[in-house]
Amino acid sequence: MITPCLRSRKLPTVNVTRRYLSSITKFDTKKFVQSLQVNGGFTQQQAETAVNIVNKAINDGIFSITQNLVTKETLSSTAYQQKVDFAKLKGELQTMDKSEFTNLKKEQENLRTDLTNLKNRLKEEITKNQAGVRLDLNLEKGRIREESSIHESKIEDTYTRIDEEIANMQMQIKSVKTQVMQWLIGVSSGTFALLLAFVRFFG
Repeated sequence: MITPCLRSRKLPTVNVTRRYLSSITKFDTKKFVQSLQVNGGFTQQQAETAVNIVNKAINDGIFSITQNLVTKETLSSTAYQQKVDFAKLKGELQTMDKSEFTNLKKEQENLRTDLTNLKNRLKEEITKNQAGVRLDLNLEKGRIREESSIHESKIEDTYTRIDEEIANMQMQIKSVKTQVMQWLIGVSSGTFALLLAFVRFFG
């Protein structure tokens, strides 16, 4: 936290002794008295009294104003002190900025480290999941190949049985053909024998 370097100071006032208006402004009071007598119809006593009153009022005002004025040396000293205070404030600000920059840089490094760790963990998880998926795929491929081999074996057995059944049917057909031919030959022979007998009987 920045400590305030600039402190309000009450500037010392100049110790000014009262002086008459004539000594400050080179005002000719005698001429003013004469002007009041000639132009204003004042007597000499009235004119001097009026000039004294005006003189005192103006001097009081000037004195009041000079109480709030400072000397050049005081202003220089105050300006120098303010420069010192500003330099101190600038140093504190620079120190604070440097400290904040260092903290920010440290936080950035920590964040970068956390991101790197997170990236590595994600990479490990992805690699692990890919390995698991590959293993499952290999197992599934093996199971599919095994089932395919079983199905192929069953299909081969079916084809073999079909071939056997076809061969049996062909043999049965041949046997039936043979029996039919034998039957036809027997029937033909019988018929021919009957015809011969009929011809002999009626011939």
